[in-house]
Amino acid sequence: MEDTKKPQKNADRRRYLRDPIIVFKVTEENSRHHLFGYAKDISRGGLFIASINPRHPGERFQIAFQIPKSDIKVRCQCEVIWIRKYTPGSKLEPGYGIRFLDLPEDVAVAIDDWVSK
Repeated sequence: MEDTKKPQKNADRRRYLRDPIIVFKVTEENSRHHLFGYAKDISRGGLFIASINPRHPGERFQIAFQIPKSDIKVRCQCEVIWIRKYTPGSKLEPGYGIRFLDLPEDVAVAIDDWVSK
């Protein structure tokens, strides 16, 4: 019997619904420094930070941000899960994907609600 299933696209295999927004300001908690990059592609599980200087996989840090045009304030610890280095000529944006480690459930639900609108 022939398998008639179509291969899933990467976005179809994601665990949580995402929204390709830009978060204008993400800061490290307990630091005066801003992350060098901008955040987008957010879900309750994490987000992507576009940057030509990605952090290293396994690196953990505290972040804080407010989702634009909302009252949702996020403060949590995160971990770098993957990186994409700058490659000349590539159409893919350099940066890194982070996973939220201790996102409160009420904030996760609020992010889900916001993304789904």
